[in-house]
Amino acid sequence: MSLVTDFNDYRAEMNDKILGADNLVLKRLFNLDTQTYAEGALSTHTKELIGLACSMVLRCDDCIKYHVGKCYDLGVTKAQIFEVFAVANIIGGTIVIPHLRRAVEYWEALEAEPKV
Repeated sequence: MSLVTDFNDYRAEMNDKILGADNLVLKRLFNLDTQTYAEGALSTHTKELIGLACSMVLRCDDCIKYHVGKCYDLGVTKAQIFEVFAVANIIGGTIVIPHLRRAVEYWEALEAEPKV
C-alpha cells in the first residue's frame, strides 16, 4: 500500500461508517462541507487552496492530506502549493513546520502515484 492509498481507503471506510449511522446532524455537517467547496463566486481551486492554508494553521494532518490531494487533482502546480505552504507558515508560525514536512511528503507521494 502507499501513503495515498492508505489515507484514502481509511477515510472512505470511516466516512461510510459515520454516514451509515444515519445521524442527521452528521449528515448535514458532511453535506455542508461538500457544499462549501463547490464552485461559486470563488473557484473550487481557490477554495481548496484556502482550505489547505487553514488546515495547516489549525495543524490537522488529515485535513492537510485531504486538501493537498484535492489540490493535486485540480491541477495545482508545485509552485502554487509551495506558495500556500509559505502563507500558512507565515500565518501559523514555526509550529506549522512539522505539518509542512508531512504535507510535502504527501505531495511527493501524489506525484509518485501512477496516473489513472
